[in-house]
Amino acid sequence: MLLKTLLPRIFVFKLEGKEETLEDPNPAFTTQAVLNFYANNFPILTTAKIEGPTIEKDKIKYTFTTTLGTKG
Repeated sequence: MLLKTLLPRIFVFKLEGKEETLEDPNPAFTTQAVLNFYANNFPILTTAKIEGPTIEKDKIKYTFTTTLGTKG
């Protein structure tokens, strides 16, 4: 018998070289809405792009990437 389970989403981004993990504030939010939600607390996310999803350790992982503060 097959069972259907909903995997939780996590959102990660790098802050000062360290990977920060953010919980899903509301499963009904779109990924863009989650990005906007967290941009209030982490201004670096205002210019971030969303990559993913990938499935890791029974969680759906989205990565917020930004080029703010990099040269090249």
